[in-house]
Amino acid sequence: MISLRSRVAEERLPASPPSWVGRLWNTISTIPHKATTRAALPYWSVALALLAGVALRLFFILVHPEFDGDTAVYGTIAKNLVAHHAYALDKPYHLTLIRLPGYPFFLALIFKIFGMGNMDVAYDPARPIQMVIDLVSCVLIAGFVRDHASRRAAYWALWLAALCPFTANYTADPMTETISIFCVALGLFAGGRLIRGIRAQGRLPWGYLALTAAALSCAILFRPDGVLLPAAVVPGIWWYTRRAEPRASWRAALICALLVTIPFIPWTIRNYRVFHVFQPLAPRFANDPGEDTLPGYVQWTKTWLVDYVSSPDVYWKGDSDPIDIHLLPGRAFDSAEEYRQTDRLISDYNEVCTITPTLDARFDALARQRIRSHPFRYYLSLPLARVTDMWLRPRTELMSEELPTRWWEWRQHPAGSLIAFSYGLLNVALLGLAVAGFLRRRVPFAALLGAYLVFRCLLLATIENAEPRYTLEAFPIVLIAAALAIAGRPNAGSEQNQG
Repeated sequence: MISLRSRVAEERLPASPPSWVGRLWNTISTIPHKATTRAALPYWSVALALLAGVALRLFFILVHPEFDGDTAVYGTIAKNLVAHHAYALDKPYHLTLIRLPGYPFFLALIFKIFGMGNMDVAYDPARPIQMVIDLVSCVLIAGFVRDHASRRAAYWALWLAALCPFTANYTADPMTETISIFCVALGLFAGGRLIRGIRAQGRLPWGYLALTAAALSCAILFRPDGVLLPAAVVPGIWWYTRRAEPRASWRAALICALLVTIPFIPWTIRNYRVFHVFQPLAPRFANDPGEDTLPGYVQWTKTWLVDYVSSPDVYWKGDSDPIDIHLLPGRAFDSAEEYRQTDRLISDYNEVCTITPTLDARFDALARQRIRSHPFRYYLSLPLARVTDMWLRPRTELMSEELPTRWWEWRQHPAGSLIAFSYGLLNVALLGLAVAGFLRRRVPFAALLGAYLVFRCLLLATIENAEPRYTLEAFPIVLIAAALAIAGRPNAGSEQNQG
C-alpha cells in the first residue's frame, strides 16, 4: 500500500520531457490558433499570392500550351544530345552552333528523365518545371524589394509578379524566356545581397559572389543578349561599394567578371575546333558558318518594319513562303515607281519562294535606295518605333490562334480585339507604374537597374524583328519599380540613392 507521503513525492517529481512525437503534436495543435492571429496575415498573403500564381500559370499551360518554331530547334539539339551525344541538328544531320547550350541541355535533361519516345508530348514536363522556376523568380523579385526597400513593397512585388500574365504565359512555351527571367531575378537578388554584404562586413561574401556570377553566366548561356545583365551588374557592384570598401569593391567586380566567362571557354574552343571560327556566343542571325544570312532582304525589311504583325505576315516568310505585297504597310513604298519596283521584286520571289543571291542583291539595292532617300527614318525614327512597339503592343503573341495579331481591326473580331486591347492597357498601366517608381526615386540601385533597361533598349533598336518577348528579360525590373511606386517610400537607409 502506497503511503500518502510517497504519493506526494511522486507528484512533485519533474515531468519527463515530451518525445519528438509529442513536440510535433504540440506544434501542429497550435497551428490553427496561430493561423488566425494578426501575425499570420503576411504568411497568408505570400501563400495566396503563390497559389494565385500557380492557378494563372496552370491556365496558360492547360488552355494555351504553345509550341514555337524555336522550340523545335532547341528540341532537336536536345534530342541529338541524348540520342547521339552530339550538339547537332537534323535534315540533314549536322553539328551546329546556332543556339547557345543552356536551353538545349535543359531540355536534354528533361528528355533523359521523362523520355522522348513521342516528341509530341516530350515537351510536356518542361511546362510545369518552368512554372516552378517562374514562381521562384517571383519570390526572388520580392526578396530583392524586401532587402532594399520595405516589407510592404515586397508583398506588392510578389503579387504583381505572380499575377503578371505577360511573363506567366511563357511558362506554357518551351522557350528560353522563363529561365532568362529567372536568371535576371536571381542576378539582382544575389547581386544586391553581395553589395550589402560588402558594405556591412567590409569583405567579400563569397557565397553571394559565386551565386551572382552563376546567375550572370547562366543568363548568357540561355540567350546571347543575356550579356547585358553582367554588363550592368558587374560595374554596378563596383559603383555601389566603391566608397565603403574600395579594395573589396574592385576585387568583387573583377572576380565576378572572371567567373562569368569560365563556362564560355569550352564552348568557344569547341566552336573553333569544329567550325574554325571564333564564336563565344551565338551568331547574330542564328546561322552556321557558310550559311547565307540574306543581308539584302534583312536590310530591306529594316527600312519599313515597325510592328510585330509584319514579322509573321512578311519577314518570317522570306526564303520559304509566298509574300503578299498587300500586307506591307504604306511606309514600305515612297512613291508609285517604288511600289511597282517592289511588286516586281516580290512577284519574282514568289515564283520560287527562295531568296537567291540575285534576288538578295535586288533587295539590297532597293534597301540602299530607300536609305539614301530617308536616312533619318532608317537610322532613328524606325528603330525608335520598333522599340516602342516591343514595349507597348498587346502581349498576346502566344495566343494568336484565339486572339488577333491585327487587334486594331475591330470589325473583323470585336471580342478578340477587346481582349487584346485590355491586355495592352494592362501592359501600359504596369509600365506607367514602373516609370513612376523611377521618377519618384524609389527604386533601389537605380543606376544599375536603369543601365540594364537602357542597354536592352539600345540592343533592341538594332534588330529588325519587333517581337515583344525581347523585352521580357527586363520585366523583373519593371515589377520591382511598379511595386515601389504603389507601396510608397522605402525604408530609411535603403540603397535606392546611395552610390
